[in-house]
Amino acid sequence: TQAWRQPGSAFKPFIYAASLEKGLTPATQISDEPFVLTAEQTGSKPWSPKNYGNAYEPMLTMRQGLYKSRNMVSIRIMQAVGPQYVQEYLTRFGFDRERQPAVLPVALGAGSVTPLQLAGAYAVFANGGYRVPPYIIDRVTDSTGKVIMQSQPVVAGDAAARVIDARTAYVMNDMLRGVATSGTGARVHREFKRGDIGGKTGTTNDSHDAWFGGYTPEKVGVVWMGFDQPRSLGSGETGGGAALPIWMNYMRFALKDIPVAEVPPPPSGLNRIQGDFYFAEYPPGQAVARVGLPSPSDALLGPGGNSFVDSVSDGIGDLLNQLRNNNTAQPEYIPF
Repeated sequence: TQAWRQPGSAFKPFIYAASLEKGLTPATQISDEPFVLTAEQTGSKPWSPKNYGNAYEPMLTMRQGLYKSRNMVSIRIMQAVGPQYVQEYLTRFGFDRERQPAVLPVALGAGSVTPLQLAGAYAVFANGGYRVPPYIIDRVTDSTGKVIMQSQPVVAGDAAARVIDARTAYVMNDMLRGVATSGTGARVHREFKRGDIGGKTGTTNDSHDAWFGGYTPEKVGVVWMGFDQPRSLGSGETGGGAALPIWMNYMRFALKDIPVAEVPPPPSGLNRIQGDFYFAEYPPGQAVARVGLPSPSDALLGPGGNSFVDSVSDGIGDLLNQLRNNNTAQPEYIPF
């Protein structure tokens, strides 16, 4: 519960959540094409992130990018909303700022988290947007069964603080349920046949770490698989193949007597248009043609008609400077 590990693609949902509160939507189309930053551009080593299996498509919606866990989409999302904004946003989930630097590889899970920390972060989605501190010990009893210690966990909506917009939580839950139904975590739906489970797989470079974070409104579970001293789990081992089966074995018992939760109606200020969700203040409008956000598409304009991503290409130099300031080599990550 306390070891610091790179989460890989299990971290992508938090990048996506940050973008929703900047005006992107699940229907926003984003380039899935590869790119390369040279050593001169990064000030260190060349960086050429890749999708798993070197599979690319010209364009994907954000929803499709999450379902398929595409690295190019996640990087461009972070590029669009800004690494500094993402770094600040991540602290809402309980992540440490210093372990999530404001650089693009964080979009692929290049920072570090503990399994307990990641479980607490997924709980923010599960409970609708509140940060609830995780706890390990529920109660302690003596030899006679007398309770000598009972935890008093913070309850969402009571003493817990709201840390993300209720609409963001709703949309992320909708997308993560899709991941568990038809994305990289589709084994979940095949096994449980229930529509209230959301989740995301994650694998780091060379299969050093395999993850699955999944939840219902009642239960959150995160599984990490790896070695104390990082080394490969084996060729081709992924979160979906190594960590997800452990999660499913646990949840068979944890969810046994818990009925399937009904999906609530969308919260106020969230509209559904042509099958997908839009914040009311960001109605579908003119798109921008910058850094993989094509024109036309469903990329949105902010209030007053000013696009928050108009300056993405112009600001690429600032992003490269951030990479230069990171003295460690930028690793390459696969998505699940």
